[in-house]
Amino acid sequence: MSEETEHASWKRTHYAGALRPAHEGSEVVLCGWVQKTRDMGHLIFVDIRDREGLAQAVFQTDRPELMEEAKRLRNESVVGVRGRVRRRSAVNPDLPTGEVEVEASALRVFAPSKLPPFAIVDPPQASEELRFKYRYLDLRRPKMQRQIRLRHDAALAVRNYLNRNGFLEIETPILANPTPEGARDYLVPSRISKGRFYALPQSPQQFKQTLMIAGFDRYFQIVRCFRDEDLRADRQPEFTQIDIEMSFPEREEFFELNEGLMEAIFALSGRTIGRPFVRLTYAEAMEKYGSDKPDLRVPLEMRDLTATVRDIASDVIRGALAAGAELKGLLVPGAASMSRGQLDKLGEKAKALGAKGLFWIKKQNGWKSSLKLSEADFDKVWASLGGAENDLALFIADARLAALKTLGEIRRTWPGDESARKEMLRFVWVTDFPLFEWSEEEQRPVSMHPPFTAPAAGDLPLLETDPARVRAQAYDLVLNGVEVGGGSVRIHDRDLQRRIFKVLGLSEAETEEKFGYFLEALSFGAPPHGGIAFGFDRLVMLLAGEESIREVIPFPKTTSALDLMTGSPSAVDERQLSDLGLKIK
Repeated sequence: MSEETEHASWKRTHYAGALRPAHEGSEVVLCGWVQKTRDMGHLIFVDIRDREGLAQAVFQTDRPELMEEAKRLRNESVVGVRGRVRRRSAVNPDLPTGEVEVEASALRVFAPSKLPPFAIVDPPQASEELRFKYRYLDLRRPKMQRQIRLRHDAALAVRNYLNRNGFLEIETPILANPTPEGARDYLVPSRISKGRFYALPQSPQQFKQTLMIAGFDRYFQIVRCFRDEDLRADRQPEFTQIDIEMSFPEREEFFELNEGLMEAIFALSGRTIGRPFVRLTYAEAMEKYGSDKPDLRVPLEMRDLTATVRDIASDVIRGALAAGAELKGLLVPGAASMSRGQLDKLGEKAKALGAKGLFWIKKQNGWKSSLKLSEADFDKVWASLGGAENDLALFIADARLAALKTLGEIRRTWPGDESARKEMLRFVWVTDFPLFEWSEEEQRPVSMHPPFTAPAAGDLPLLETDPARVRAQAYDLVLNGVEVGGGSVRIHDRDLQRRIFKVLGLSEAETEEKFGYFLEALSFGAPPHGGIAFGFDRLVMLLAGEESIREVIPFPKTTSALDLMTGSPSAVDERQLSDLGLKIK
């Protein structure tokens, strides 16, 4: 048999995981990996795995040579099996293919495998480091196959949805100028222009705004971005985002468009989401939840009690307020049964988070509290919180942000029905962020969002005189306490953009060097425009019900930004450095 004929005769006819009772009697060719073999003496069963799942092939004594070949098969070898589909005598209800099997008539080993360093099974039976080193083996696991497929489906859903809504997918450069985006750039030295560098983009921000100026009024891109920063479970040095920009945006229209996008993505998991999403200003989110990324699955809200307690007879509270503290309270319905020991642990947690301490009151056959108060004062505080019998209230008296963030973290981690929470999807738009925040390290205001974010029109007079009070036309989309997207209305006026750069401490020379082309582009008729960028990896992580984006990225880095499979980053030789005009210190 010629090589060409032999190859043609082993062309796959079906995926193993796609076989069903409807295929009974069909001649099929399966191609995949050996999951495991079971030698029963008179029969040999071989599980064949491919990206769609598993199918069982059976080798029988009426074909002794074929049985001998099957006995020699090793797990993870790549094989082809030809045979007829028949009903199984013993159905496996745990497999989609469990009603049928393939009665093998021919076997071909395309490539044998040596013993893998770990079993290709779910859940994984190897450390994360070993899995990352042999990622090509880890990706064979059925769960990883499903999650990479889910990633593909999500990207396709994004493209189809945005295309239906008039958006054009346009690629932007990977090699660009360094820009201040809040993290370090990955720099790429130029061989042609020695001593000069490109930067890998932290986002396509300037390019997508330039596309608005060019007249492409609805742009999107599923784009790779790069940030040289410390990693966490939801961060990687290179990541993927859904980048969207549009001209002449009305905020409600823009929110509605992106809510529809989220609906299209999460429909892939068969889950529906409530629309419209909750809207909160930054100030409301901080006061109610102690976070600008509130997890609305936790049904608890904080309240400010500073005015309520100014006249109560407590030296501790009066002293804290006199020192400039504010009192924030959190009512926990039905939690009065918490023991003193449990409450002491909460107090220790509050101190570990940076607060001076934590007070508590509970109503359970009378008042019990870490504060000494009169009956009237207890009633006054309880009425302000809306408390009832068997409720517990927690309080922190401290500087405003310290009190909010500490009590907010206690609220966020309050125990609940975790299985129920996992099924919930609670989206919230957080809007009207401060435009600037104070940097202790640099001793100057820095942008809370990219420096192209438009200030609230009513706050323009405060830009130079009181920048801390200027609000941004910025918005974040938060899901279950995770920021999945952030964006803003952009500055489309050149003079206003120059004012922002000046407030940020950039000199005229720095402004011209870093943003000269962009400022000139703004002078040629820039439309009002705005946009958003969604963390695609985070969205797929939440869609798949995972805790880390590393579980939905084909080839992730470790928390030390290492690629254990390829060994990067790696050293380069002197010749390469010399070509680039570089020398290692």
